[in-house]
Amino acid sequence: MFLGTHTPRLDDKGRLILPARFRDELAGGVVITKGQERCLYVFPLPEFQRIADQLRQQPMTHKAARAYSRVFFASAHDEVPDRQGRVTIPAHLRAYAELDRDLVVIGASTRVEVWDRSKWDAYLAESEEEFSDISEGVLPGGL
Repeated sequence: MFLGTHTPRLDDKGRLILPARFRDELAGGVVITKGQERCLYVFPLPEFQRIADQLRQQPMTHKAARAYSRVFFASAHDEVPDRQGRVTIPAHLRAYAELDRDLVVIGASTRVEVWDRSKWDAYLAESEEEFSDISEGVLPGGL
């Protein structure tokens, strides 16, 4: 499970050094793709395969599933982190997430998310108030 918030920097070659506590689980390879709210999702290969299997089970007549699958898979980039735990974020994904030099990398349970630091700060400022007001409906049976 991926947890926590980290603040690495993107180097001049578009590489991200993965947080040390995530490296073991991601060492076998990752898939980086577009996520919601203009962040990037980084999946370990087995988790990406699980999601791909779920999407594959949707009927081809389901318009939203087709649209989601097209963007999700067309933008996906796979690679194996190098010895220093670095992965290259392709230019098209950096542009989508509007990544600058300063990043925020968060653990989001089964995936890692990569955000531009200013975008994460704005998202967090907006969503923390909503989070504190949510009292039901997210988890069956509540906490």
